[in-house]
Amino acid sequence: MRPRNDPRQYDDLADEWWPPRGAFAMLRWIAAARRRLIPLATRTEALLLDIACGGGLLAPVVAPTGHRHVGVDLSLPALAQARGRGVVAIRADALRLPFRDASFDVVVAGELLEHVSPMSAAVAEACRVLRPGGTLVVDTIAATRWGRFSAVTIGERLPAGPPRRLHDPRLFVDRAELRAAAARHGVTLTLNGLRPSVVDYIRWLFHRADDVRMVPTRFTGGLFQAVGVKEAR
Repeated sequence: MRPRNDPRQYDDLADEWWPPRGAFAMLRWIAAARRRLIPLATRTEALLLDIACGGGLLAPVVAPTGHRHVGVDLSLPALAQARGRGVVAIRADALRLPFRDASFDVVVAGELLEHVSPMSAAVAEACRVLRPGGTLVVDTIAATRWGRFSAVTIGERLPAGPPRRLHDPRLFVDRAELRAAAARHGVTLTLNGLRPSVVDYIRWLFHRADDVRMVPTRFTGGLFQAVGVKEAR
């Protein structure tokens, strides 16, 4: 049995990225929910960095925006799948990104921050490679009782919930610390919560639908999104 938050689990589950009822089904739903947060490209050579890109689940979202999609991840099997979806996929650590300062118009850190330590270092790297005026998009899990209950205690037992032992709740994200970390690098974050549509989820359970919409909410104590623009200095 792998320890909690062991990155080798992503290699073990390499075939689960795209099946509608695979272990990463909810990650695909969350990726689709980022669509409203990613702006359209404003220049010909616009670049989007997808940190912890996994199997390239964000590719269908990025394609219509006009950005060239660059992804980094540690899992070689996942990167191979991402390349198959048109992502320029590179093996790299989120805490040591192999890019120059201000290289990207958009940086997305989806379902990453609850897996790394220190979280502030990952935020610093994401902000470092973001151009002034560029957009940072994050989604992660709050360090709250509800965050732990919904993602681990009950979440790991629900269909489409996180695979067992994928998360270590000790790494879940303090929302104030996240805001402060981003603000130190010129990004003011706005937060909103996310939850699955109950109707869609029931339809998915009964094989009446392949996907479930993630609905924005005001409650940020569980799964949540954050978005902000890097100020010019």
